[in-house]
Amino acid sequence: MLDFIKNKRWFFLGSTLVIILGFVFLVLLGPPLGIDFTGGTIMEVKFDQPVSLEQLQAKLTDLGHPEAVIQEHLGENSFTIRLKTLAEGEQAKATKALEDLGLSGTPSFDFVSNPVAKEKAQGAAIAVVIASIGILLYISFAFRKLPSPFRYGVCAVIALVHDALVVIALFALLGRYLNLEINLMFITGLLTVIGYSVNDTVVVFDRIRENLGKYSGQKFEAIVNQSLIETLGRSLNTSLTTLIVLVAIFLFVGPAIRSFILALLIGIVSGTYSSIFIAAPLLVVWERGELGQFFRRLRPAASH
Repeated sequence: MLDFIKNKRWFFLGSTLVIILGFVFLVLLGPPLGIDFTGGTIMEVKFDQPVSLEQLQAKLTDLGHPEAVIQEHLGENSFTIRLKTLAEGEQAKATKALEDLGLSGTPSFDFVSNPVAKEKAQGAAIAVVIASIGILLYISFAFRKLPSPFRYGVCAVIALVHDALVVIALFALLGRYLNLEINLMFITGLLTVIGYSVNDTVVVFDRIRENLGKYSGQKFEAIVNQSLIETLGRSLNTSLTTLIVLVAIFLFVGPAIRSFILALLIGIVSGTYSSIFIAAPLLVVWERGELGQFFRRLRPAASH
């Protein structure tokens, strides 16, 4: 029989190394922030004739704006373009260049200033904190009939924080090579990942609750391991079917929502992993009162 709990130290160590390496790249390369967080220009354009995303992206790249993120308004032959701040002369140059594609009328230009961008970043951070507190309280209440229900809530929050950190760290690296930015679509994906992570963890915890009554004479770690085995198939099937759809969307849609999709792809893999290899084993370590002893053992393992 699979024993997930026996090797918990290596699972924790592996996650720690992934997060640390990801954030090393984040510091060295800098976060690929989009205009939602740095400030920039939003163009609204409309054309008299059909124009593809590829044509428009190529034209903007020729103008020196490969960072441009384009969102197509289906059925309207119009687009929203997000790019770095354009001076007045650059606006006229961009307008003239787009006339070659059959530009209709004059584009509208809106600006996202640095103060507004900072407010959005702060709002995103506050949203994550509020969500974490809400999840902690909800799970603690849902498992209130078990001994130490607060521990279930804390372990679930640690798992979702783990997933958020993994998404941010890997996105900082992959985003550079895939020309993606951290923008509001990415934050939307990150919040979605938090919800997914908690859902998967609650399924595991709920099975632990059922098995605690069914196998009351067994050790706690054996009950947790049995619960993980019983929910493993469900977790993997749900994740794989979701990943297949997301991969298809990522490959065939435009760049406007790719930040959202990539965040989901990383987060779903990490969420499935954390519910099995992080949240439940951490609950065992805590329930057995071994947190201090565990971290003392973890340090020698890391040194090797």
